[in-house]
Amino acid sequence: MSIPKIEIAKGVKIPQVGLGLWLVRKDEDVERSVGAALEAGYRHFDTAQIYGNEGKLAKALEDHGIKREDVFITTKIWLVNFAPLLTIPSFHRSLKRLKTDYVDLLLLHFPVTLLRNHAWKELEKIHQDGGAKAIGVSNFTVKHLKELLANCDVVPAVNQVELHVYLQQPELVEYCREQGIVLEAYSPLAHGYGMDNPVLQKLADKYDKTTAQIMLRWCVEQGAIVLPKSKQADRVLSNIDIFDFKLDETDMAELKGLDSDHRTCWDPTHVI
Repeated sequence: MSIPKIEIAKGVKIPQVGLGLWLVRKDEDVERSVGAALEAGYRHFDTAQIYGNEGKLAKALEDHGIKREDVFITTKIWLVNFAPLLTIPSFHRSLKRLKTDYVDLLLLHFPVTLLRNHAWKELEKIHQDGGAKAIGVSNFTVKHLKELLANCDVVPAVNQVELHVYLQQPELVEYCREQGIVLEAYSPLAHGYGMDNPVLQKLADKYDKTTAQIMLRWCVEQGAIVLPKSKQADRVLSNIDIFDFKLDETDMAELKGLDSDHRTCWDPTHVI
């Protein structure tokens, strides 16, 4: 199954659906998830230092005979490594675990107060040296982005945030669009919250899709990259079967009514 790509930086295109690996820690679970994803057509994998599975992802890709240039790999710098003198060494350890000399996308995992601007400068050095083809941030609010844009040399290619029909963040979506920052949606299925909602079920019936596929398609309609997570092969396949239909204006208006500012993960809005 073919997955569309979005250009996030000059010469850097990212598949619009990737396999999220948060909380996928056991060797057999990583192997099962990555194997199912590769068979389904995924070539985009999202990991992080704190996930504890960078090396396991590398092994799974190696075991399946996948060439490095045929996959898009994202990892993220964890909070403790934002400190001076730690960011770049921690990145080199990530590269060693991933068995590669570069990543396609490197992110700051959270807008750590006082340290985020320094850490961003370190990412800019990594990018300039070729260690990361593109760099970006995660969990940054409009406030954090404005601060960063006032001090950066490289505009973040992406901002990876929790985004789904129950947490639509319209101000953030619009601001990122204005600044040319592509949004990545983690937890796009809200960890299963509200999947039995009548509006979702009506649209699922209309398009002969599942309610999960309607939720994922809503993210696509925002122009976002989508990072669903599953260990089950049938769901891994179902999660990319979202490009043969399009939600119309009436559908989107109905889905807008589901926004309840419901977060299933951490909340960065209180970070100064």
